[in-house]
Amino acid sequence: MTVVIGTAGHIDHGKTTLLRALTGIDADRLPEERRRGMTIDVGYAHLDLPDGSTLDFVDVPGHDALIGNMLVGAGEVDAALLVVAADDGPRAQTREHLELLDALGVADGLAVITKIDAVEAARVAEIVAAVEVLLARTSLAGAPVVAVSAVSGEGLDRLRAELLSLRERVSPRAHDPAAVSGARLAIDRAFSVRGRGLVVTGTLRGTIARGDVVAIEPGGGRARVREVQVHDRAVERSTGGRTALALVGLDPELAHRGRVVLGGSADVRPTDRLLVALRAPVAWTAAGERSQSPRPGEVFRLHIGTDQADGRVLRPGSVTVAVGDESVHLLRLDRHVAAATGDRFSLRRPSPLGTAAAGRVLDPEPPRGPARRRMTADRIGLLHAARDRATRAAARLELHGALAGEGGIQAAADVRDALGAAARSAVASHHAASSDSPGLPLAELRPIIARAARRLTALEPATAAILADRVVADEIEAGHLARAGDRVREAGRAEAVPDTLARAMDRLEAALTVPAPPPLSEAARAAGCPAEGVQALATVGRIVRLEADLAWATSEFERLASLALAMSRSGPLNPAAFRDATGTSRRYVLALLEEFDRRGILRRTDAGRVPGPRVPR
Repeated sequence: MTVVIGTAGHIDHGKTTLLRALTGIDADRLPEERRRGMTIDVGYAHLDLPDGSTLDFVDVPGHDALIGNMLVGAGEVDAALLVVAADDGPRAQTREHLELLDALGVADGLAVITKIDAVEAARVAEIVAAVEVLLARTSLAGAPVVAVSAVSGEGLDRLRAELLSLRERVSPRAHDPAAVSGARLAIDRAFSVRGRGLVVTGTLRGTIARGDVVAIEPGGGRARVREVQVHDRAVERSTGGRTALALVGLDPELAHRGRVVLGGSADVRPTDRLLVALRAPVAWTAAGERSQSPRPGEVFRLHIGTDQADGRVLRPGSVTVAVGDESVHLLRLDRHVAAATGDRFSLRRPSPLGTAAAGRVLDPEPPRGPARRRMTADRIGLLHAARDRATRAAARLELHGALAGEGGIQAAADVRDALGAAARSAVASHHAASSDSPGLPLAELRPIIARAARRLTALEPATAAILADRVVADEIEAGHLARAGDRVREAGRAEAVPDTLARAMDRLEAALTVPAPPPLSEAARAAGCPAEGVQALATVGRIVRLEADLAWATSEFERLASLALAMSRSGPLNPAAFRDATGTSRRYVLALLEEFDRRGILRRTDAGRVPGPRVPR
């Protein structure tokens, strides 16, 4: 594991020269940079330490016209190395870079006074004092200030010692497992290498190994990691820091600066809307005033990670939330970016050019649709105050009302209570209208609850149906409702079916829970189930009857439908393949496939059956 340190400072203050003196590496990689003696794009170097560890450096351009490239380098660093020339002193980009580092929340680093061989000692002391004053107003307040000469080597030993101390301070935060979900690498370079194919580089958070399958966002591409390189050496895995990945199976159009490579269970999302907390950045006026806060509707340029996009600042719903020196806003972007909760970013005004706000992402997927009504000041305030993963998850659930994730579907307490009440009300209304009914069919109850869920949240129809099933199960477990087969009744209402008949119906249902069921008449005789029991099973939806003498238990029919759908998604499905997969005969297969066609689960084509029009996304 390594710590990534980004340079900052005015043009021609010796950032690249300093790194060359420290590491022996020239971070200016472009021919034009070497010809002009000026850094144009981000460059990279590393320092091997005596204990076998390594420090990574990202060198950024200091010219005011290249702030976008500077932010690419600064967007993924753990600490900063502010460089100020002793002969020139703090200048415009010194202040602007400090402002941007402050906006990005870079909270540790060093300041280095260079070119001390060109001035008197009194001048060096004067510049050290001036830099300490500048730092005191930013997130780098209290950072050590070291005076060096890259020409004579004076002060470099002390700088190396301070870099070791910096590494010890920053490393626990940079590699805290609790702060990293999965793996992410924000791409800052993408190019092709003969024999290796597509190569991307960036600062890795988490771990990626050779052979891993990764996703690229935005864009939804997937690729396999053919090779992992750290400092030009092939390794089995990288556990963080500057990393190069050779990828196969990916459209090169999806790999460029700003995209993010994701591995494992990374919680980064492609999004064009962000719920964010903003604060005014450091402003370098004589009076020390802060710049004007963003106004709703104002246009900005968002810089996040290695990406940038234009967007507008909006008010979240109809509320205004301000906590301390931060205010909560909604950013609507002109295109998707990859973002995760907690990501730091800066907003830049196009005119007058400058940093407008520092920000952090509260929610990369803010509430949409009906869930926007839940964006109250109290709920937003809870999310704003959350600092660890567990409290953020709880606050986000409260804000959205319901969320679907790897752990299943979660519903906020008030939403869960409202859906339970809707279920009880629907069942009670059914009994009031049909007092002798054995209960409300689940096939009718589920859509009622799902529609109620969609009126309260932004769940998709298929997800709302799953939540509806959970609500019914919870209501039955709590003793509010009871279920017999596919009918749901009030808990205090006696089951209408006699015990003897109910047991016979259960035996028949079990006999039909096979891929190749016996003829229905034979199975009914063997189970001792009379005609009224067979009819009741069909009425309440416990069996699916395709022909007079052919039926499946509903659970088995749904399993076979899921199997057929899954096979059709891999390629057009033909009867022979489905027959082999189920171990049945052509008679059963044709009856099932035709029923799946009729229900819209599948659609018949000349090549075979494909997913039908009624399949949820």
